[in-house]
Amino acid sequence: QVRLVESGGGLVQPGGSLRLSCAASGFSFSEYSMTWVRQAPGKGLEWVSSTNNRGENTFYTASVKGRFTISRDNAKNSLYLQMNSLKPEDAAVYYCARGYLACSLDPCSVTRDDFGSWGQGTQVTVSS
Repeated sequence: QVRLVESGGGLVQPGGSLRLSCAASGFSFSEYSMTWVRQAPGKGLEWVSSTNNRGENTFYTASVKGRFTISRDNAKNSLYLQMNSLKPEDAAVYYCARGYLACSLDPCSVTRDDFGSWGQGTQVTVSS
């Protein structure tokens, strides 16, 4: 069955960096667009970034553009999110999801029905 497993979260100081990973299995990873979504405490799901199946096209919510980079390695069935210049407002549980969205709203709210499969999430805490 489809399985998505995120890793790489943790505690980082404001201005720091983290690299999230998502290991995919149970489907042909290279055929699917992929997405990162986050959920801050007490808030709904927010779309962060998407990439097409070959990683050629990428989209970001405005608040992370220029700081976050989505990428993928189809040979390793893996999706990544490099997060630089982290801010306290970036603190959230980050999920990878199968599917694609290019949203002009900021923030862009999504639901679990918007994407086919989800991982369990990885916690990112930004605090001094």
